[in-house]
Amino acid sequence: MHFDLADLRLLAAIAATGSLSKAAASFPVAVSAASSRLRQFEARSGLVLFMRKADGMQLTPAGRLVLESARGVLGEAQKLHDTLKELAGQRRIDLHLAVSTVTNSTLLPAVLGPFLADYPQVDLQLVEHKSVDVLRAVLAGDCEIGVYDGNLVNDGVVSLPFRTERLVLLVPSEHALAGRGQLRLADALGFAFVCLPAERAMQRFVEELAMSLAMPLKVRVRAPSFEAIAQLVAQHAGIAMLPETAAIRAEQELAVRRVALEERWATLELRICFRGWERLSSHGRQLVSFLSGQ
Repeated sequence: MHFDLADLRLLAAIAATGSLSKAAASFPVAVSAASSRLRQFEARSGLVLFMRKADGMQLTPAGRLVLESARGVLGEAQKLHDTLKELAGQRRIDLHLAVSTVTNSTLLPAVLGPFLADYPQVDLQLVEHKSVDVLRAVLAGDCEIGVYDGNLVNDGVVSLPFRTERLVLLVPSEHALAGRGQLRLADALGFAFVCLPAERAMQRFVEELAMSLAMPLKVRVRAPSFEAIAQLVAQHAGIAMLPETAAIRAEQELAVRRVALEERWATLELRICFRGWERLSSHGRQLVSFLSGQ
């Protein structure tokens, strides 16, 4: 049978207001035109969708089923409308990502450029959290997508692999620890550290680890980035904990050495998370597919 979106919108409006006249006014069309459109729709479908009563209009059992399907069609039509506007550059899209410090500082910058080039209408909002708070932000709906340490329990989200990264110590090349193949964090806590600002998620994680060992971190100086930290380590200001990706770059340019950490927590199985494929926006789905493919 033939129907158009105007038929479905009228059906939904009558159901929402319980009144043909109120539904007609919301379009707006004449009550007679709305009544005629509804009668024709019912005649074509061979169904009675509403019971006409003195106090208004009430859906029949068949009408409730038709309304459910109609709302689905209208929702998909609205998504298509929004997508067409987005692709035509008429609407900016904000995608909110909750990410760990390691992801934000070392991994995402290298992979997001091609995605942003393909979708110039998208603005990415990156919010840095500890991994446990990444999961909370995604579950609460504050961020559509997250990247977190997959060693955590992830009930309630869909989780896909992204990258494996390791945390290592960075020390001056002549330092007492430079010749060690690997060590435990407790072996290093007697030395002064060069750290990120206290509010950064990774820094909170490192300081909590030290406190759990009853050996508070000796913070000598704080620097805004891994690159600045590496420069200070090379100048003997202290030692530091960095993602291995950043430490390898520093080793190539500075008089520093990386030392592996034995602990399990030092290996980060980074994963992408979201509440469900059907709950992602169209651009959110594209970003998840892009990141998981990378």
